[in-house]
Amino acid sequence: MKFDVTIFPDNLNTSGDLARWVEDYGFSGLWTAETAHNPFLPLTHAAAATGRINLGTAIAVAFPRSPMVMAGMAWDLAEQSQGRFILGLGTQVKAHITKRFSTDWKPPAPRLREYIESMRAIWNTWQTGVPLRYTGEYYRFTLMTPFFAPPPMPFADIPVYIAGVNEVLCRLAGELCQGFHVHPFHTVRYLKELIIPNIEAGAARAGRSRADVALTCANFVVTGRNAEEMAQSALMTKTQIAFYASTPSYASVMTLHGWDEVASRLNMMSRQGKWDEMWREISDEMLHEIAVVAPPDELPYKLKERYNGLLDRVGYYFPFKPEEEEKKMMWKSAAKAFGA
Repeated sequence: MKFDVTIFPDNLNTSGDLARWVEDYGFSGLWTAETAHNPFLPLTHAAAATGRINLGTAIAVAFPRSPMVMAGMAWDLAEQSQGRFILGLGTQVKAHITKRFSTDWKPPAPRLREYIESMRAIWNTWQTGVPLRYTGEYYRFTLMTPFFAPPPMPFADIPVYIAGVNEVLCRLAGELCQGFHVHPFHTVRYLKELIIPNIEAGAARAGRSRADVALTCANFVVTGRNAEEMAQSALMTKTQIAFYASTPSYASVMTLHGWDEVASRLNMMSRQGKWDEMWREISDEMLHEIAVVAPPDELPYKLKERYNGLLDRVGYYFPFKPEEEEKKMMWKSAAKAFGA
């Protein structure tokens, strides 16, 4: 099991320093997310500053970008990092695709399938020189002239991870991808009963196995050096859990555990704008099912114990900020626990 961290640099010029910290701690990988900033730009700094760790997006939103544009960014990062780059893609929900990105909404699973297939066709053309011929329902690529084709490189087999919650995208990952970003809003039971069986079903369809698909997650955790810090951490985590539990896209997690009434109340509260009150609906029982709860020195060992045999790469659902004194013990404990 590998331990990764996520960075959210507000200033691109700090990305290289953060990446060096990650590598110096001995962690295995560094992820960026598409939130307030572009997820790819920090990785160019990170690739230049490091020589060992994996660098990836967790996630970049696929559909607002053409597969050709995405293929080019991934190709350049794979070459710059000498094969350490992982392209993590997500579909996002309809409201964001249509209203935030002003992009057409199509059925996400079949569209994402074509997205990945067409990117690989583009990479194959760049690597081998074969004519570009990809024609699907959503994407069509038939033109690539030498002027616009980068030269072949040793790192053209770029790993693609996708993110998801429900059965269809799990099966797609099993069939087509090298990895799957498990959403932090999950339980061990959900992993065992829904995610992993569907990863395996998709893999079997392509003559592959579960071992061909790395499962990774930035996990919800509750930690602190004393009771006050633990209580504050629990409040923040319950708030985040309540947000996801209120969203219909994640209803399957709630249904599996018989928490449908809680989900309905949270959805109503979200529509009423009662964001500051929603955390109260998350019981301590629910918190312990979804999050790993432990003091900093025990936290990574509890994480390993919970996900042994289930996840291949783990981390914490908050950004890596090595300058914060109150969290240094937590990062040092993680480095020790994961063999750094």
